[in-house]
Amino acid sequence: MSLSEKVCEPCRGGIPPLTPDEITPLVSQLNNWDVIESHHLAKEYTFSNFKDALAFTNKVGELAEDVGHHPDIYLAWGKVTLTVWTHKIDGLAEADFIFAAKCDTL
Repeated sequence: MSLSEKVCEPCRGGIPPLTPDEITPLVSQLNNWDVIESHHLAKEYTFSNFKDALAFTNKVGELAEDVGHHPDIYLAWGKVTLTVWTHKIDGLAEADFIFAAKCDTL
């Protein structure tokens, strides 16, 4: 089952963040996401105009509300940057990778 098909379960805390060895196989399943300091995921999406970037931002916002997992979103003309990590554990959990994969399907 691909990451985008999995259910994004919000982390309740009380677990350690993923280690670099646990991150490697998960990030290999994503499409051009960067792992920053084994702490968060980041990706910049590009668009031909502001309207399309805004529409994508709104879709990400709807997804975030649906699954209860909320990224940092930076919107500018022709681009959207997403930064994802699990705040409750101050690092990465499997749910972050599932959310990232779901964003790519939008």
